[in-house]
Amino acid sequence: MSNVLPRAAALAAAALLATTGALVGATQSSALPMAPTCRVADLELVVGGPERAGGAIDYPILFTNTTGHNCALRGYPGVSVTDARHRQIGTSAIRTGEPISTVLVAPDETVTAVMRTNTRAAAPNCRQPSAYVKVYPPASGVAEEIRYTLRVCGMFEISPVQAG
Repeated sequence: MSNVLPRAAALAAAALLATTGALVGATQSSALPMAPTCRVADLELVVGGPERAGGAIDYPILFTNTTGHNCALRGYPGVSVTDARHRQIGTSAIRTGEPISTVLVAPDETVTAVMRTNTRAAAPNCRQPSAYVKVYPPASGVAEEIRYTLRVCGMFEISPVQAG
């Protein structure tokens, strides 16, 4: 019986702390400027030139905000390669496992995500060359196909969207 009172006090203190923490969190987040998620219609998507890194090749995907307002991207884009008939070639790119953050994209600003595959010398088991790279921006159910010839050899990875 002597444990009942301390337990009740501990539960009441925990409930008060949880409520106070929730209120403080709501105040802090509401003090930050809110930006809508960038949609495909808000963005110009381009695949940048390849950069060799050892036995791999990195291809930046550039997301440029074409609106007159800020928008935000958070997480990984969906990426696959397709042929001239828009049929997917092989599996989609897998996520690198890097941590994600919300990236605020100002008007005319560009952020990137990086596709990575192996060189032919490092991984001779290559897919047929693509006619397009199909990109779903993070949190989007709508994709854009970018005309780009890409030969995926071995691994096919995508990083999260990052500033810069």
